[in-house]
Amino acid sequence: MEGEKRNDTSLSRKRSFTFGAYGGVDKFTCGEEARPESVQDNILDILDSPVTESKPFLSTSSNQRDTELFEIIEKLQGSRIDEQRCEFPLPLKSQILTIGGDLPLILPSESGGYWIDPPLERLVDMSPSSSYSGSDPESYDIMERDGEAKIYHEFFRSRYHHSFTAVDPALGPLVLSVCLEEEENKIRVILRMRECSLHGVFSVSLFPNIPSAVELAKMLCDRVTVAKFDVVGYLKAPDLITAFDEHRVSPNFKFGILYQKEGQLTEEDILSNNTESEEFKEFLSVLGETVELQGFTRFRGGLDVCHGQTGSEAVYTSFHGREIMFHVATKLPFTEGDPQQLQRKRHIGNDIVALVYQEGQTPFLSDVIKSHFLHCFLVVRRIQRPEEEDKTVYQVSVTAREDVPPFGPVLPDPPVFTERSLLREFLLTKLINAEISCYKAQRFSRLELRTRSSLLESLQTELSTRSQCMMGDPSLSGLQSSEGVRGVSEGSGGFIENFKRAIRVRSHSFETLGVPRKVAVGASQRPKAEKDGESDKPPGALPHLSDSSGAAELKDQASPQEET
Repeated sequence: MEGEKRNDTSLSRKRSFTFGAYGGVDKFTCGEEARPESVQDNILDILDSPVTESKPFLSTSSNQRDTELFEIIEKLQGSRIDEQRCEFPLPLKSQILTIGGDLPLILPSESGGYWIDPPLERLVDMSPSSSYSGSDPESYDIMERDGEAKIYHEFFRSRYHHSFTAVDPALGPLVLSVCLEEEENKIRVILRMRECSLHGVFSVSLFPNIPSAVELAKMLCDRVTVAKFDVVGYLKAPDLITAFDEHRVSPNFKFGILYQKEGQLTEEDILSNNTESEEFKEFLSVLGETVELQGFTRFRGGLDVCHGQTGSEAVYTSFHGREIMFHVATKLPFTEGDPQQLQRKRHIGNDIVALVYQEGQTPFLSDVIKSHFLHCFLVVRRIQRPEEEDKTVYQVSVTAREDVPPFGPVLPDPPVFTERSLLREFLLTKLINAEISCYKAQRFSRLELRTRSSLLESLQTELSTRSQCMMGDPSLSGLQSSEGVRGVSEGSGGFIENFKRAIRVRSHSFETLGVPRKVAVGASQRPKAEKDGESDKPPGALPHLSDSSGAAELKDQASPQEET
């Protein structure tokens, strides 16, 4: 029995993946073929053999036994690393998939779950006679994550308006804002609910009399059942409402950059690259400028700018009023003896979108990087035409999880670029739109809904309580004299504090992501922050262990990770 118990225990294996900043564990059992019983028994026999006093005539036998022990241990340790390797799917390995004589940039995973653009079945014409003009950069529209987030700021704050609150039995907390635009004879209304905010503009002529708050709310959503709304009389209400409406708006983005060399098919190989070729450096210069992190004062994307714990350099750029920081794998710290390079993966694996630069003809496998947050990859390969050896041509392909909606700009046909400026414009626009589109995936949308619901509930409670204080409610006199004064003078009432916590370290638990919670002892789950000028994490991202900046949730302060 004891021997069988030992055998079962020894066959249990733990494979470590980065899940945000923490090392989650994915337990699985090796098959008997991976750990033959003879090898197991051999180790147990050696370890259990009695220790005898050394004698001259036994020295040779003892030395041989020690050598065998260390050889076996070394082999078993090596097999543990091999267990983590991602093999090329056999069906794809055996097929001859070529495009113009070259392998495609991306191959689908064996388990599926990803789309690829352009599709593998669509042959790309790479002949010398084909055109490489690319698409018009004027058609490269950058998506907005929340197109109506700034309506209140633009149309309400500068005008006389009223706000109201209520708690609907079915819909939960509601916050309504109403503005009369007399010059245009219109009434503008915003109704904030858990799922979304509804905005409408109505002609005053539709109403014989000025409509009530309940009537306006029901015109936007017929599911509203409350009998009345309470008026908001808090002086700082516009600040709180603006903060809620714009909590998803951020001008900052961060993306990972992976460097894939010829013959590299696994995550370990790709993350272990340390040297950068001149070709790769030239490509990085297309994306942005290489900056020193020490003392860097712009958007840092969760990188350490004080103590050098995340490397000494990074690639940064500004693009149409947005700041972008790239987590370049080769510039992040390299750890000798760590095949998984967690110091690198805790940043790149926490991003939502990553760019892969290929040298050679080895395709990138859609799911080769194990992460609970990475949902999209843009893959770029440099090619050259024989008749124009001095001309550089870049080929581009995209892959994303199947629940990520398509996003622009559309790849040209063929998907190649010859001009550096056009390539930069396309890639940066595509990266930004990819991230915004990824937020619509099930995992992130579920997280966003929970965050929004929590913030809306805090907003409604704060507005209602502060308004009653302003109106002299005797039951709230204690709050008015203590917290109320601080709230008015500092503009930092309960909602502001809750909002700051949610935005800086927004909650993205394992349960929310639909993943069993496995947290190392002593590791605490912090919420994640959405993007604001300071954050750098994505929806659902987890905090970094050694990043003093905090973590971002719906994308900003750190970066996300996906299934391992």
